[in-house]
Amino acid sequence: MNDTVLREHLMKLLDSEEAHAGVRKALLGVNPKLRHVRPSPDSHSIWELLEHMRIVQEDILRYTLDPDWVSPEYPQGLWPSKTAELTEFRWITTYSGFFEDFEDVLRLVRNPEIDLTARIPHGEWRTYLREILLVADHNAYETGQIIYIRKLLGDWPPHLIHTETPETERAAR
Repeated sequence: MNDTVLREHLMKLLDSEEAHAGVRKALLGVNPKLRHVRPSPDSHSIWELLEHMRIVQEDILRYTLDPDWVSPEYPQGLWPSKTAELTEFRWITTYSGFFEDFEDVLRLVRNPEIDLTARIPHGEWRTYLREILLVADHNAYETGQIIYIRKLLGDWPPHLIHTETPETERAAR
């Protein structure tokens, strides 16, 4: 089976901005003083959302690749503690950890040795493709949440707002 087109589309889904801003753009220039600010008591901070994304992405990736992986307890194990203090070290650890695992997801997509439609040997009914789509879906949703929080905090620069029209997007393709 020639799955080159499928892999290309998955790469674009994961790491382009065709339908929405990517996580890199969502975090670009975030004010360090606002990383742990919640705009309301029932919302999350930018860091909490990114740490949640890191934890979930790591869980999906490790589950996919490692038959001995033990997932965090659902749902509390997928979120950082609301009382966790955000230090510069913790921010860097979260940020770099997310993007290191993200690169591993991209490597998984590009790996021709893996049949993306095959069931994961230890994954019950799940396929590699399903897990990759789950990462893409979750990352896209939480990226939107980060942008929303940044807007509520007044930290979303106007130059990052997506201003293309459908016509200019088609012309750029």
